[in-house]
Amino acid sequence: MANPVENLRRVAEEYRVKDAKDKKRYWVDLVLNNALYILMAIFVIYTATQKSNFLTPGSFANLIIQVAAYLPMALGIAGCIVLTGTDLSAGRVSGLTAAIAGVMLQKTDFVNKMFDNLPEVTPVWIAVALLAVVAVGALIGLVNGFFVAKFSLHPFIVTLSTQLITYGIILWFFALNGNNGQPISGLSEEYKTFVTGEMFRVDNVAVPRYVAYAVILVIVMWFIWNKTTFGKNMFAVGSNAEAARVSGVNVFWTTVLVHTLAGAMYGYTGFIEGARSGSVAAGSGLNAECDAIAACVIGGVSFVGGTGKISGIILGVFVLRIIFVALTMLGVDSSSLYIIKGAIILCACALDMRKYLVKK
Repeated sequence: MANPVENLRRVAEEYRVKDAKDKKRYWVDLVLNNALYILMAIFVIYTATQKSNFLTPGSFANLIIQVAAYLPMALGIAGCIVLTGTDLSAGRVSGLTAAIAGVMLQKTDFVNKMFDNLPEVTPVWIAVALLAVVAVGALIGLVNGFFVAKFSLHPFIVTLSTQLITYGIILWFFALNGNNGQPISGLSEEYKTFVTGEMFRVDNVAVPRYVAYAVILVIVMWFIWNKTTFGKNMFAVGSNAEAARVSGVNVFWTTVLVHTLAGAMYGYTGFIEGARSGSVAAGSGLNAECDAIAACVIGGVSFVGGTGKISGIILGVFVLRIIFVALTMLGVDSSSLYIIKGAIILCACALDMRKYLVKK
């Protein structure tokens, strides 16, 4: 007959070994799941030791300004990722809408104005231009959503197609009225002031108005994602489209509206970018979606679907911007930034998939 004391000792030893393995697994998972943030912290500390002006109030203000410029596109594309998709047309759509805004808001007396019969730039006309470019972006997003939802096409294929179509429209647009592909310049001061006008200064760094617009946009998107039926349906479809359909969710219209909202965000991004850059070229917006996708994945918006937070998107954009600012300050050439950007996306997606497989 087995000794009860020995049995108790054996069971206790098994639990001790299991507990040790669980603790080790916990710390390994914790490090791997937050590897990008840990590396970023180390990188920030290293940059701060090399460049004394890296962590100054002015540098931080400049970082916030960049985050505000890149955040709207990330907020739009995040919804597509929640649905287990993506959007490769985002950059070109923002380029097209920037061109449209630029043409509508050129100076009245500008020598190379593309359309002389447009009205004088006033606050009302600026609002009309903003609504127009948001509507154009939303229309392209609606087309994306329709083909994804109606024909069950993969968003990669659909948005790659609309990316090419949009670029063709851009080239056609820049050739109108004898412009012959020249950049659209001569933007009105009213337009630039509306977007980039100074609100206040931080350590001699002017904080533009579009930072406040970005804050408002974040609040609106947070409300849509968390407090509306549409937001709940979006996460339901992203988690399991068939289960959502059985539960009474209109999967078709949810998919269409997510892409339409994303397109509207790209249109707004183009409106802001036109004023920020001061002129718009045919190549404006090229590969901008890569930054947005990377920021979303870093911020925890999973390609597995049904997962994501507005706060995570903000954090992802912030992390990506601070990395690029630090690399620039350290003298890393622009060509290497593309390599680093690609590596960040690859690592972020790999870590995201690892978390999904571990849960599974």
